Amino acid sequence: MRAFVKSGLAVMAVVFFAVSSASGAETLPAPQGPVILTVSGHIANTTDGETAKFDRSLLEGLGVTRITTDTPWYDEAVTFEGVLARRLLDYVGADGKTVVATALNQYSAEIPLSDFQDKGVLLALKVNGEYLAIRDKGPIFIIYPFNQNETLRNETYFARSVWQVKDLKIK
Repeated sequence: MRAFVKSGLAVMAVVFFAVSSASGAETLPAPQGPVILTVSGHIANTTDGETAKFDRSLLEGLGVTRITTDTPWYDEAVTFEGVLARRLLDYVGADGKTVVATALNQYSAEIPLSDFQDKGVLLALKVNGEYLAIRDKGPIFIIYPFNQNETLRNETYFARSVWQVKDLKIK
């Protein structure tokens, strides 16, 4: 009987692995600290079957990038540090045309997925070496590299630069 149970469990494990591999979906590591970002919608890789949740450490684990740029929100050029949006989208297996970024105050902006893939958009966690506090546009601020591309310096891209981001929904 024990051999049958063991072989039955082995068969179930193989079937589960085959189904998981066939779908291409992965279960991502669960956050250990406070969740600061939830990604949902058309994503292949999740933490709980439906969404991908991230604490600060998981986001930083994707690789930190630094850009210095002028913005309409600061008096002089500042240095932002965070995760390239395209890296996060690749990690969660995003497949869609737009990203709806929603802030803590429910402000939202619809951003073409191509912006995240092609324009060097940063999900900033720090400004000038300090983590962004909620009262200062944190925990996450979507930043375009305004100084690297003059065509980004207009109201369209400023409006897409959502601060206090809590959710990204891929459509």
